Amino acid sequence: MRSAPLTYAWLVALLVTTIIQRQMHGRELHALLVESSTNIHHLGTDPLYVLVTSLFWIDGRYWTPYLVLFSLILAPAERWLGQIRWLTVGLIAHVLATYISEGLLYLAIHDHLAPERLVHVRDVGVSYFLVGVGAVLAYRMPRPWRWVYLGAAFVYFGAALVSNINFTAIGHMAALLIGLCCYPLTRKGGRVGRGSASAPVSTAGS
Repeated sequence: MRSAPLTYAWLVALLVTTIIQRQMHGRELHALLVESSTNIHHLGTDPLYVLVTSLFWIDGRYWTPYLVLFSLILAPAERWLGQIRWLTVGLIAHVLATYISEGLLYLAIHDHLAPERLVHVRDVGVSYFLVGVGAVLAYRMPRPWRWVYLGAAFVYFGAALVSNINFTAIGHMAALLIGLCCYPLTRKGGRVGRGSASAPVSTAGS
């Protein structure tokens, strides 16, 4: 946990907001999540606020799966890349995938291919950040496991996109591709990650 402080601090924050969610029901909970949603309306009126706050709510009731995913994907990536590059990759994926998915939704609404009520759709969660960082983590894996990992990711998100084309499925595929495009940020990440991982050990030894 000390070697991936941002990952586990974020998990603690998500645990707190999940507990809050469980105390709320119905319209009250829906209104709270919509207020923090990166939907078309909020991206046009207060984008910075919703791009940040949407990362601190889970679109669901269960926190435990995020504990597993953060420990398997975000924590190793943070140790490898270091906090700055880790955060940069995740935020790039989160922001760009949000604008790509909501932008295409806006065009669909404009062309009367989607209902206008989706301007205020609920869209919170950490998935674009998680998928983007998970994609860049592939560069840490040796071949041939890298190709197995990426193949499974493309099959999973591709199947979701083909079976039900919606803004969330588009956003996940976009985040996957954006994460892979962040390869230049990994070039010095390996050295940073090893150096930061060794520091706590030497300090503890002294």
